[in-house]
Amino acid sequence: QVHLVESGGGLVQAGGSLRLSCATSGRTFSTYTMGWFRQAPGKEREFVAAISWNGGRTNYANSVKGRCIISRDNAKNTAYLQMNSLKPEDTAVYYCAADKRYLAVSGAPSEYDYWGQGTQVTVSS
Repeated sequence: QVHLVESGGGLVQAGGSLRLSCATSGRTFSTYTMGWFRQAPGKEREFVAAISWNGGRTNYANSVKGRCIISRDNAKNTAYLQMNSLKPEDTAVYYCAADKRYLAVSGAPSEYDYWGQGTQVTVSS
């Protein structure tokens, strides 16, 4: 079992930045693809970014490409999402997730095996 805990969310003005963190338990973090998803009220959960086990492969949603950077530190069992130039439409609960397929970098929520509880990001205009 893998336990994921997100942090770093909050309220920020449009154009600002936030860095989300996803701390994980267990010794197998370095073998998982890690992903970030978000869900706004009344909308389906949508893909944001994913990174393979060693950071060699990444995948981004078009809506955040060029504004977000996903990274990971396997020594710290932590994944990150740096978000810049934030927009009001980025407002959502952000979730991190782990996929046991270490090279997959999938954008499909159904492919992920473990999920965190989420952290709220609110961008004011």
